[in-house]
Amino acid sequence: MFKHIIFNLIQVAVVMIFAPLASGVLARMKEIVQSKRGPSIFQPYRDLWKLFHKDEIVSEDSSWIFRFTPYIVFVAPILVALLIPVLTNYPLFFAFMGDMLGVGFIFALSGFFATLAAIDTANPFGAIGASRTRMVGFLAEPVFMIVFFTVSFVAGSTIPYIVQEKWITPFANFFMPSHVLLVLAFLMLILAEGGRIPVDNPTGHFELAMIDESKSLEYSGRGFALIKWGGYMKSFVLMIVFLNVLITPWGLAASQNCGDVLLAIPKVLLKIFCFLLVMVVIESSLSKLRLFRITEFLGAAFITSVAAMIAQVFLP
Repeated sequence: MFKHIIFNLIQVAVVMIFAPLASGVLARMKEIVQSKRGPSIFQPYRDLWKLFHKDEIVSEDSSWIFRFTPYIVFVAPILVALLIPVLTNYPLFFAFMGDMLGVGFIFALSGFFATLAAIDTANPFGAIGASRTRMVGFLAEPVFMIVFFTVSFVAGSTIPYIVQEKWITPFANFFMPSHVLLVLAFLMLILAEGGRIPVDNPTGHFELAMIDESKSLEYSGRGFALIKWGGYMKSFVLMIVFLNVLITPWGLAASQNCGDVLLAIPKVLLKIFCFLLVMVVIESSLSKLRLFRITEFLGAAFITSVAAMIAQVFLP
């Protein structure tokens, strides 16, 4: 049990340390594709360092929600990292404390507080972004639910470790129509929840066009650093769920040897790098959708997830 707790802490450390690096690599590769020099892959670390050393300015009109939200946004992905297979394909100490539906609830809670904080200071741009974020969340959450229900049909459980074993360990299951459709729906969900193109442009700084980034306009210093770091970790965790639970368990440690767990770190990072290449192709091939077209994108994700569930029921 003590060893499992240590492995859990290693998983959390991997998420905290390498999440900004994944964001930096993605930004760097996008700039290279666009024939630009771009920032260093370590730029997110520099940004966090500068923000943690800057003074924090808080509006006098804000409440405790504004001050408390950065810590919720920062802690939520860490809690999720305790529940999912980041480095091991066997359950750890906290594996059965929550399932995939609980993962969705944790992220929904952090998003709810971030939305409240965006309108807490009476900044009109924050309220506009918060309303748009809630629109995206309202359309994305049903996709979460259908995805979880579909995997529960196969695995008989929504615990990530059990889903991984029952769903993708048998190689034949990978080519099932329900699995292919489910992977596609979850990929679209990652784009929406991460504020990526075509749903949102994370590099845009025009207030009227912002969606996800507008929620943190009023933050500065330590609070802004925690929100940015939490956003990096959220994207990293969603990629981990997508790759380790729904795609392939390759690279995960199968034994309880500390050396095997540490060896799993570069293997998992290699999988994430390959996924980032896919993200670069998607974001470089598409442009940001207009606001009224986002509903069509998420509607297509919902229909795809429903088709996956129907295929699982009628085409076992």
